[in-house]
Parts: sequence; structure tokens; C-alpha cells
Amino acid sequence: MTSRHLVDPELVDALDQFPAIQLTAETLKQVRATIQTVFAEHLATVPEFPDIVAAEHHVPGPEGEPDVHVLVYLPTVVKKPLPALLWIHGGGYILGSATEDDITARSLASDIGCAVVSVDYRLAPETPHPGPVEDCYAALKWLYTHANELGVDTTRIAIGGASAGGGLAAALGLLARDRGEVPLVFQFLIFPMLDDRTVTTPDPHPYTGEFIWTAESNRFGWQALLGREPGGPDISPYAAAARAEHLEGLPSTFICVGALDLFLEENIEYARRLLRAGVPTELHVYPGAYHGFNMVINAQVTQAYHRDTLTALKRALSPSSSL
Repeated sequence: MTSRHLVDPELVDALDQFPAIQLTAETLKQVRATIQTVFAEHLATVPEFPDIVAAEHHVPGPEGEPDVHVLVYLPTVVKKPLPALLWIHGGGYILGSATEDDITARSLASDIGCAVVSVDYRLAPETPHPGPVEDCYAALKWLYTHANELGVDTTRIAIGGASAGGGLAAALGLLARDRGEVPLVFQFLIFPMLDDRTVTTPDPHPYTGEFIWTAESNRFGWQALLGREPGGPDISPYAAAARAEHLEGLPSTFICVGALDLFLEENIEYARRLLRAGVPTELHVYPGAYHGFNMVINAQVTQAYHRDTLTALKRALSPSSSL
């Protein structure tokens, strides 16, 4: 059943501009190359952020693994010490890079007045779980241990990401809680990819997942990350955060998702469980919005999304945060 009639009118036309992508082991290399080409063309229209200084670092990776490439963005007009956000790019665990999220990272650093460390974690299927989340943990630990030289306040560190980046951020929140080395103040989860069981549910939502990120793409992404079929037993919560049995002790959390997004129900359920576990949680569901709708920057629903996300992040990272 089509859900096009449910799409926000301001988001409909954009659907015809997004190419249909068939993700398979055979097409993955070409899809990655196409995305890089589109990004290179987009660079010509990138706005300037004169208040942000960016630098590259290669930080120690997980034990026995390569260094992790990170991009660090620091505002120059904000008094230090700064709050910080570890940002994790999306792409279904198989696509994307920190460089392709450059505008997002610069915008967050500028709008919030915080340091942003954007992680170039290794992608699946070349690096399946636990490689990607361990890369993110290595970057988080580097941010925490190098806070003084970065001018970062260690009591105001948040983690966040969109789509698969949101899924990795949620898994990273669990990992940081359980290892007890890095205190976190906030989880910033933008339509996060949390639950491999969405692929195998016997009663899928009839109106989600038709556009941008489909059930077929989702299956391929989870297969790549897990190295096996999704939905089975013994999946680690550090791979799929929704698998965690206990959510107590996690930092305050923001979750948002479109009503037509494949991840709608898994996001609502994760928010419900966080609230039941005593975790302060804010949830937004945007009507008529599909996965990645925020790419349509002039739509009113996208403007509402930007207001909600920036307000939540500013509040969480303020010195007197109490979400």
C-alpha cells in the first residue's frame, strides 16, 4: 500500500529527485562512489562558517586495530571550556563518512556553540560489529582524555547521530554506561536505526519505509553490520541498542522520527522503554515525514525539526542542564 498520499505536501516533490537505490553486495561500491560524486558537486554551494575552526586527527583505535580518523570543529567566539558533541554520521552502517557530514558538524558547532568531534568509523561489511561502535568509543575516549587541550568541559559531553549514526550513538551510550570510563550528559538520536528485528517483524507497519530507506535496504544494512541474518537470537545490544534488556542509568535522551519513517515504531518503543527506566526522554514524531526528510530544508516540518533539535541540544549542554 502506498503512503505517498500521507506525505507532507512540502516534502512530496523532493521524492522524485531522490534516485532509487538498490543496495546489494554487487552495487555497494558504485553507490558509495555515486554519493561521493554528489557530495563533491555539493561542495560548491557550501556556506562559510567563519566562526568555526576545523582540524583532522588520527586517534588511537581499539586495541590491535587502526587509528580512527576524526574531524574536530571548534567555535572561535565562544568562551571555553566548551560543551562537546561526539557526532556519528549515518548511512545504514555501510555508507557515509565524517567528511560528508561536514556541513552538519559545522552547523551544530556554530548554532550550539560547542565542540563537535565527528567520527570516521569503519564501515560494514568490510568491518562488521563490533568494529564500528568500538571506533566510536575510541573517539569518545580520546575526546574525554584530551578535553583540556581541546578546551572541553568533561561534565558536558553528549553523543549523537542520525539514522545509523543515531543507532551507533545509542549503542555507544550503552557501552559508555557499562564501561564507566566516560560520563555522558545527553544522547541526541535523530531517526536512529536501533532494532534489527524490524526487518523480520511479522506485522510491519503498513505506511512506513516506502521512501529513501526501505525494508530491503534495512535488511542489507543489518546483514552487513551483523555478519549474519538480522532478527535472530543473541544479537548484542552494542550492535542493536533496542536489544538491551536494561536501559537504566543512560543519559537524558532526545529522539525524533518522521511518521512515515521505517524506524517509527522502533524509535517510539525505545523512547517508551527509556521513560519506563527513569531516563528523562523527549520524543518528537513529525507527521507526513519520511526518512531523511530534513534534507528538504525549506519545508515547515523541517524548520520545526531544526527548532526542536537545537533547543534540546542547547538545553542539554548548558551549564545548568536538567532535561
